[in-house]
Amino acid sequence: MQAHYNPVWNMDSIFPGGSESAEFAAFLTQLEKNIGLLGDQVHKAKEATEQDRLPVWRELLASIQNTSAQLREAGAYVSCLTAQNVHDETAKLLSGQVKNLSAALGAVINIWEEQLLALPEDAWNKLVADEAIKPLAFPLNERRRRAKEKLPVEQEILANDLAIDGYHAWQDLYNTVVGRIAIPHEADGKVKQLSVGQADNVMHSPDMSVRQEMFAKWEAAWGKEADLCAHALNHLGGFRLNLYRHRGWDSIMKEPLDINRMSEQTLDAMWSAINESKEKLVQYLNRKAKLLGMAKLGWVDVAAPVGKVTKTVTYDEGAAFIIEQFGRFSPKMADFARKAFEQRWIEAEDRAGKRPGGFCTSFPVSKQSRIFMTYAGNASNVSTLAHELGHAYHQHVMNDLPQMVQGYAMNVAETASTFAEMIVSDAAVKRAESREEKIALLEDKIQQTVAFFMNIQARVIFEKNFYAERKKGLVSKAKLNQLMEDAQKEAFNDSLSEYHPHFWASKLHFYITTYPFYNFPYTFGYLFSLSIYARALSEGASFEQKYIDLLRDTARMTVEELAQKHLDVDITKPDFWRAAVKLTVQDVEEFLQLTE
Repeated sequence: MQAHYNPVWNMDSIFPGGSESAEFAAFLTQLEKNIGLLGDQVHKAKEATEQDRLPVWRELLASIQNTSAQLREAGAYVSCLTAQNVHDETAKLLSGQVKNLSAALGAVINIWEEQLLALPEDAWNKLVADEAIKPLAFPLNERRRRAKEKLPVEQEILANDLAIDGYHAWQDLYNTVVGRIAIPHEADGKVKQLSVGQADNVMHSPDMSVRQEMFAKWEAAWGKEADLCAHALNHLGGFRLNLYRHRGWDSIMKEPLDINRMSEQTLDAMWSAINESKEKLVQYLNRKAKLLGMAKLGWVDVAAPVGKVTKTVTYDEGAAFIIEQFGRFSPKMADFARKAFEQRWIEAEDRAGKRPGGFCTSFPVSKQSRIFMTYAGNASNVSTLAHELGHAYHQHVMNDLPQMVQGYAMNVAETASTFAEMIVSDAAVKRAESREEKIALLEDKIQQTVAFFMNIQARVIFEKNFYAERKKGLVSKAKLNQLMEDAQKEAFNDSLSEYHPHFWASKLHFYITTYPFYNFPYTFGYLFSLSIYARALSEGASFEQKYIDLLRDTARMTVEELAQKHLDVDITKPDFWRAAVKLTVQDVEEFLQLTE
């Protein structure tokens, strides 16, 4: 008998009462006190004698990690509240409160980082060699290096404080815009006002007229909000450029590459290998257009399903399939997924008022995760669910590590999630009951390749060109539309009949302030995970622990070091990426053969 799972998450096991939670209010009050106490500890550490330094720093580092974990817990909770109901005004106020606490902790950390710089080299080496502190050596050395590249501490604190009502506020404006958009859609003789998340699902309809009608409404809706979105994007970009200028940073890519612990050489090698494969993807897009009875695909048709297979997968069926497929690779991973479903860590209900998109967020104090998405019962939804469970599993295997070495970057985070997604999507193709179903599922899998190689690349091209224009002054919404369309044409080898000029307005990723250039790590994660998946297939059950070991190292070395240690490969060279790209080309070739 198939298990029945509730698609609405349980937030009360974290803090009961939602945005009105008395326990959460008390938690925030205590967190504010703890930040103050941490500030006192930082000042005490500054006065410590050489003889007392090690015990004082051991205690200080423990407090920094505990307080940071508490702030992450608070941030995760409010992100869930604002996502589940974009109209929850109290949740928005709590989000502002957490941002203030984040700035307060940031100020304390900036003062502490000044002490990192002040320590002489011999004293520093002695500190990180201490047995209690040694496990934190990588993040501590990284912080010390980064601190050297920033402004004097007083100026960094000022910039941090001003960002609350400046920089970060522009991201909040995007959330407000999303919350007020309602897109009309007629179904079963009734007109419903859809949220952005629901409308996005409609744009994946197998009915060409339905998705094209919704795409026109989508473009129009975001066009009406383009003025506000252009203000937000311009001021986000302006803040970032000015801060970089004062720090003496010449490249707009310096911070995103540093955050992802990767070199520009690695990034360039990856895009080089991808660009070599584009013609094969264009063949796929042209074949898909032919199958859909079109001369060329439009933007909204790229993600449209192929064939007449309209099989709906219920939430329970999707959950059972994911657990089963995870189990074929890793029993531990399957057990974890089952726990997430049983304990209602997942918000998947298809209802109005939810934020678009999907995410996984972790609660380091509670040692739990929460997954957010809108599940409509298609194959893509099952893949998304597996993807987010991959994120949650990544955090799960790191929960016993010190907080400082749990801070893995987005590119390796996307490696874990895409690996989980690959397990499920590959199994779905192999389990297809008919040629038509196999074509549909294989095509859904190839859509991911198109997204990572072309859609994501378009975003990166757009952002680079946007910042080049922003250095000259404010960029108009008309110019933003042009930059977006030009980037899409370049990334898709101009193979589409219609593009999405307001994509820059609608995509949350461009407004995320914690991670500049939020997009390229997805492509890295996709290709890196393909290499890991190929290794898992060849090594079988023995790879389970190797995979866990790799995940546990993701926050204590660069990605180049990670690949060398666990896969014995050099990812600064295009050859590694070509081998990974070749795996995606095999899917395309199989699709082309099946659809001749």
